[in-house]
This record gives sequence, structure tokens and C-alpha cells, in this order.
Amino acid sequence: MAEDIEIAIVTMRFDAADAGPLLAILSKYVVMARMQPGCRNIDLCASVTQPGRYLLIQKWDSAQAQRAHFDSAVMVEMATACAGVLTVAPDIDLWDGPSAHDLA
Repeated sequence: MAEDIEIAIVTMRFDAADAGPLLAILSKYVVMARMQPGCRNIDLCASVTQPGRYLLIQKWDSAQAQRAHFDSAVMVEMATACAGVLTVAPDIDLWDGPSAHDLA
């Protein structure tokens, strides 16, 4: 029997009037966060339709790893650096990553 794999997926959407500073903050964050325990991957995407909008898509080994990361110095540093850069608060959502076995 196949082992169940738990994956936590997080999306974080950021909007800034001046994309330059935000892109620098998020680029550093992605590099540092990818080294955190339990991180499977983090992608940084730029909106084609909304200038200054960026989306982070994160995959974590478990909800526990994701929660630990949200309390980490890497996350706190990124959030602090975003102060005064964003036009609105980031939109953060947690997604369940069902396995292909769940869909059968």
C-alpha cells in the first residue's frame, strides 16, 4: 500500500505601487525560505494583467512545517520589510493538497 503524503500549499499575493522594492524583498525571501526545513518548493510569479502584483506559491511537507516557517525569522524579516511597500495587506491562503489516490 502506498504511503500517504501530506502536502501543505500556501499562496501569498502581494500588490505594490512600486514593484522594484517588493521584488527585491520577495526574491530574497524565496531563496532563504527554500532552505527552511520541510520546504518542498516556492515559486515567485508576476501577474501579466496586474502590474506590481506578485504571487508566491509554497509547498511544504506538512501543515506543521508550514506553521513553523510562518513563525520563523525568515518569514518575520520578509513581513517586516514589506511595511510601507504594499498597497494593501497581502492575501494569504492555505490549501489542501490531495493526493492522486484521493481523486480515484
